[in-house]
Amino acid sequence: MSSAERAPILEAIEISKSYGARLALDNVSLAVRPGEIAGLLGPNGAGKTTTLSILSTLMLPDHGRVLIDGKPPTSDPRRLGRMLGLVPQSLALYPTLSAAQNVWQFARMQGLSRAEAREACARVLDEVGLSERANDPMHSF
Repeated sequence: MSSAERAPILEAIEISKSYGARLALDNVSLAVRPGEIAGLLGPNGAGKTTTLSILSTLMLPDHGRVLIDGKPPTSDPRRLGRMLGLVPQSLALYPTLSAAQNVWQFARMQGLSRAEAREACARVLDEVGLSERANDPMHSF
């Protein structure tokens, strides 16, 4: 059976998201089947980060839904974290977020619960000697 004949392991069905009056995603659909690798490419402001945030359950869509093996992602968030990978175009840090917020964001993308992400964030910042600067914005480093 070819991958095109298999059911998707990750599926976005007509997801939409607005930030106030600004429409960021308009009925975006995609399907990734076993053995496939998918990438999101586009210019700044195209909706790539918003799409990934929705696919990784960091954000809810205004409309539409996400399925993993035909189930909502909340049924197994750890599996979702293992399925998704992010390769940013440039340095993968958000300059206006604090060190702690950056680490927490990536922990959540890996499927850690809020409590697990908080614990992992504290541990990682301690390991790299940034506990005292956890609330400083990244652009200040």
